[in-house]
Amino acid sequence: MSLEVRIKKQFRDFTLDVDFQAGNETLGFLGASGCGKSLTMRCIAGIESPDEGRIVVNDKVFFDSQHHINLKPQERKTALLFQNYMLFPNLTVEQNVAAGIGKETPKDESARIVARELSRFGLSGFEKRYPAQLSGGQQQRVALARMLAAKPGILMLDEPFSALDAHLKGVLEQNLVDLFNAYEGTILYVSHDIDEAIRFCDRIAVVEAGRIQELDTPDDLVNNPKSEAALKLSGCKNAPRAEYCSDYSVWVPKWGITVETQRIVPRDVKYIGIRAFYVESADGPGENNYRVRVDRISDSRFDRSVLLGFIDRDERAQQVVMRQDDEMRYLHQHLFWRVNKLALDGGNLPEIGDELWIHLPKDKIYLVAR
Repeated sequence: MSLEVRIKKQFRDFTLDVDFQAGNETLGFLGASGCGKSLTMRCIAGIESPDEGRIVVNDKVFFDSQHHINLKPQERKTALLFQNYMLFPNLTVEQNVAAGIGKETPKDESARIVARELSRFGLSGFEKRYPAQLSGGQQQRVALARMLAAKPGILMLDEPFSALDAHLKGVLEQNLVDLFNAYEGTILYVSHDIDEAIRFCDRIAVVEAGRIQELDTPDDLVNNPKSEAALKLSGCKNAPRAEYCSDYSVWVPKWGITVETQRIVPRDVKYIGIRAFYVESADGPGENNYRVRVDRISDSRFDRSVLLGFIDRDERAQQVVMRQDDEMRYLHQHLFWRVNKLALDGGNLPEIGDELWIHLPKDKIYLVAR
């Protein structure tokens, strides 16, 4: 099984320009809304047509602008699952599952395929029901059964859980495990949730403004991000601009501090990153120790998120922005610290107005050049 995509599509204020390959794997597409993830899937499925480029699935050319090839969606044998599942409301469960099976398939063979997929997804006994008579989870299982029954050359899932609450999402994710275990081939999985992508995907493509910024394993994406987009999408709350100082230090204008690093600093470094839960409390001055003020706190069940302003800012630092002047710039000049409430006595939790010392571990500092 293989997939080759190299396409461009121009809109008035947006350009899709992606180039990637995939094999027998689940490849995730991670990015913010409107970055081009879903558009890429739609181009592969034939719902949208690129302006130029080439799409090949399992050695079958779906699209080739140079040779004027552009197969219709029904000729491509793809399966694209949206969040709303797109079941036919006037067809029964078994009719919905059979809808993707080619008309050339004998009726008895079609019935055998439908029965097999209904059994795989725990839907035996629901054959004569209509979608409106099913729960959300049952509707999803019907959609997944229909995908496998069609024997597609490629599976594509476009944020199938985006509108679900956490509990139902956890239950329905198990349906996808059954799907992925049963399917041998390329699976493309669109998401804006890093944890969801990590659970399902062998590799993850970070998409920003219509382009793939990096494509890597989940482990490398989290522990060795190579772009600002990957830093932020992997959940790194602290990702300000940085400038080269020396081979092992960077200057952070928004924070007004110099940070020592364990990794060699590239000359063209653009951003520094440190995750909020890697920030540590300190007793006083030292390497990568800074005096800060607690400007804001917010609590969840097990964590306290703390917004820290640096007190001893270097004279080269950017001018401090007041909250009333620009809320977003005010926030971005702060350091985010996530404190584990279970690990601390409640009386030792940081409070608004506290002045304290924190430490940024050198081995937890990310450096990216794009």
